Amino acid sequence: MIHIQQLIDDATCYESVREMRWPDGVVCVHCGSSQVNKRGHDERQEHRQRYECKDCGRGFDDLTGTIFEGHHQPLRVWLVSLYFMGLNLSNAQIAEELSLDADAVQDMTTLLREGIAAKKSV
Repeated sequence: MIHIQQLIDDATCYESVREMRWPDGVVCVHCGSSQVNKRGHDERQEHRQRYECKDCGRGFDDLTGTIFEGHHQPLRVWLVSLYFMGLNLSNAQIAEELSLDADAVQDMTTLLREGIAAKKSV
């Protein structure tokens, strides 16, 4: 059996997040400056780009300040979960499809729903 996770690679997921987050180019998440340098990649997630702001000097990465920041599940799992939510799968079905603990999926889908609601209210 082929799982959808096998069809989506991490590089594509990070590129998609960058395109949605910064359609006009990367800007500093701290001060809003567009004067940003790339500063390598995360050691554990090779496609997660790090940046440094030329104006405020602070560092950030593709996920800084997002609902994905600070969680141990790969970005690919989050995006596939979001896709499954769009298909109206239950948390139990998502957990089964992704071979995850039901409580972990509950936490993820709650954060995703809260993030969607926050984005809609802006």
